[in-house]
Amino acid sequence: MNDSSASKTTPRRIGGRLRRLSRDETGAVAVIAAILFPVVVGAMGLGAETGYWYLKKRKLQHAADVSAHAAAVRHRTGDGLDTLKEAATRVAVRSGYIASSGSITVNTQMGSAAGSGKVTVVLSETHARLFSSIFSAEPMLVRARAVAEVKGGSKACVLALSNAASGAVTVTGSTEVRLSGCSVMSNSAATDAFLMKNGSAMMSTDCVYTVGEAVTTTGLTLTGCSAPIERVPPSADPFASVAEPEELHIRQLPCRTLSYISDPAYRLDVMPSGVEAIRFCDGLEIHGTVNLKPGLYIIDGGTFTVNAGAQLTGEGVTVFFANSASAKLLGNGDIDLSAPTSGPFKGLLFFASRHSTGVVHQITGNSESSLRGNLYMPTGSIEFTGNSSVAGGCVQIVADRITFTGNSSMETCALEDDEILVGQTVSLIE
Repeated sequence: MNDSSASKTTPRRIGGRLRRLSRDETGAVAVIAAILFPVVVGAMGLGAETGYWYLKKRKLQHAADVSAHAAAVRHRTGDGLDTLKEAATRVAVRSGYIASSGSITVNTQMGSAAGSGKVTVVLSETHARLFSSIFSAEPMLVRARAVAEVKGGSKACVLALSNAASGAVTVTGSTEVRLSGCSVMSNSAATDAFLMKNGSAMMSTDCVYTVGEAVTTTGLTLTGCSAPIERVPPSADPFASVAEPEELHIRQLPCRTLSYISDPAYRLDVMPSGVEAIRFCDGLEIHGTVNLKPGLYIIDGGTFTVNAGAQLTGEGVTVFFANSASAKLLGNGDIDLSAPTSGPFKGLLFFASRHSTGVVHQITGNSESSLRGNLYMPTGSIEFTGNSSVAGGCVQIVADRITFTGNSSMETCALEDDEILVGQTVSLIE
């Protein structure tokens, strides 16, 4: 009985087990999971890596933005490309840029005025791949580019380059200064970078800009702003790139005298550079009537003096002051001079050597002058004193320090070909 029952149930049990086994899908799921799991994990890894490189790109772009802005600020002050790159690199590293695994390039596009233009910074970093290394062994290159622009600003015709002098621009005494269509700029950080003293001193100008602060009186008339604009960035030396005549070449020229140039048939000497020039040793004192031919007139030491009653004229003239030579325009001298419109000293009427520090150049007495060009004494001072009058021309004054005093009366304007811009702004444009 028992054996018969066992023989009947065993096939049934076996059949049931077979049916259950045919419906069991747990093995297929395991196979599918085994196939798809690496793909899913790889996709998740690639997604995470894509986000990682995106964050790296954003971080590098931020570094490029701030470094381009920093370089443009240095460009505004007239610094060269090496200084711009140094500033850009320093700021980029502080912003997370990894210099050891990347490169930086800095390029400039000059504008029409000194200090203006665009600065482009390109940063790149090279990193080892993560999950994507199964597809490529090439390292990942992350790159960012930014462009900053220096623009705007007001034209200046008086620029004091000293960065610390008290009263770098001083207006005092009974002077009256009228500046037409231009502003005054003092690079000094002193609390009296622009200084007006004495209630009878008067100045009319578009605006006054200072790196430091301004001390003014009611004699100041501003036509382009409501008050002096203080704590602005310093302005670039607009003629910093102009090379001086070499001392050796100067000494190779013969020493000439007043009698030499008083002859209308005089000829200029030629420097090794090809520039036509005449050298005057230990100063030059102008008497009578003298007409200067176009060229470079080198005052090698001493004083360049225009005396009472003298008449000095000339077009395309640059007077260069070497070895601490100084200018002194006196008495009732009649001066009518204009700077060259081309050549290495374009726009420069007076040019004092940068090695001649602390030299004072004076325009004084009752001189009636018509000047067109730049009076450039980068390490010296210019003083307008006495009853001097500079009118009928167009002059820009760039010196370490500038003083208007006495009974001087001056009218001047900004030169279109040699604009000096102050109050420029820096902004990211790309």
